[in-house]
Amino acid sequence: MTRPRILIVGGGSAGIACARCLERLPVSGEAELALAALLGYELCPPLLPQVAAGVPTPQSVAVSPRRVLRRTRIVPGAAPGVDPAAKVCVVRPITDEVVRECYELVVPASCSVTPSDLADTAEDPRERAARLRFVVVGGGYAGAETAGCLQRNTLAAAHRCPMLPPDTIEWHFVDLALRLMPELGDQLGDRAPELLRHRGIEAALGATVAAAGSGEVLLTDGRRMSPHTLLWTTENVASPLIASMEAGTVRERLAVTGEPTAPGLDGVLAFGDADAGAVPDLATDGDAMCPPLAQHALRRGRTAGTDVAARVREQRLRPYRHRDPGPLVDLGGFGSVSRPPGIPLSGLAAQMPARGYHLLAPPAFVARTRVVVERALKAVAGDDFVRTGFLARRPTPIRDREVAGGWLTPDEVRAVSTGSGRKEQAA
Repeated sequence: MTRPRILIVGGGSAGIACARCLERLPVSGEAELALAALLGYELCPPLLPQVAAGVPTPQSVAVSPRRVLRRTRIVPGAAPGVDPAAKVCVVRPITDEVVRECYELVVPASCSVTPSDLADTAEDPRERAARLRFVVVGGGYAGAETAGCLQRNTLAAAHRCPMLPPDTIEWHFVDLALRLMPELGDQLGDRAPELLRHRGIEAALGATVAAAGSGEVLLTDGRRMSPHTLLWTTENVASPLIASMEAGTVRERLAVTGEPTAPGLDGVLAFGDADAGAVPDLATDGDAMCPPLAQHALRRGRTAGTDVAARVREQRLRPYRHRDPGPLVDLGGFGSVSRPPGIPLSGLAAQMPARGYHLLAPPAFVARTRVVVERALKAVAGDDFVRTGFLARRPTPIRDREVAGGWLTPDEVRAVSTGSGRKEQAA
């Protein structure tokens, strides 16, 4: 009897968590597992703001799928399209050939495409001020943690540079909402902006970026800024893979039910960024959706394995209920705020549960150990300031990072899946 093929598309948090869960279940011996991943590592989103500040190192939070997966076949390549009718996923490996991966069940958990801003470098004296001016766009958890951690890091760097007075460094926080992180509640919602202002981070609320370029940022309220660095932490763009499936969407994400099924698509279970913000929150009343956060992707990814196993065995799927542990915001140093179930905390008391929760994000024990060791080393030896890639001579285009131009239209996907399109390689 031929074993059914289960294909997971995307090596992010949800994809890796789904594959790990499946490997621990008996269904791993009843089906063939495959993971299509463009990158050779999984990032841990809760730790990225701290990585940007220098601790931990990127190697500490980038875990190879081959370290944590034992019985899953890794397909190193991008998946530009899926043909649900033929049950074929088009994969473009690193050899740039076109491979048809057949499946019985597909789990589209592909990573989102992240917008970025590239600033030009100049030697004009005015550019010095611009290089010391930073603008963070987005008032969610990622924006607040990025601004808090990096602002502390730049001040520490200024103390190492005699010609760089700390008071010349400017940090600005821009968000369209009138309040930062409303999930914190009234008490902590007022405390968080106070902590940021006390540290010299100016908040521009009720506005967002209307235009950016040539070293200038124009806000929707008419204000202009001239930063050298613009950090974009707002919601990511949905993966173009979803458009190739010709399925129902919510905010460009794959529309799903309380179960991870996509109405009208047979053999498709969606997790991670594929349905971020489009999953009904069954734990609340009304039309609320689960938040598009990393903690949601991790938990949904862990339940994905049991859902896929149930589908293989033709059993009933269990509805997903999101349990929110409460907001945990690490602003760097002792300026954290958190609200674990119903308990508002700030300062050191808030930093302990926030960092403890973030420590559980890496799936490998060795990665968690690196984080603990590097945090301890920083506490003893202080910050390090190293520019990675300083000796690199070849510029890296955005396409190399995002493969933004490699997606296929539905007609192109069908042509490849039926063998009438471009040259293909048997799966």
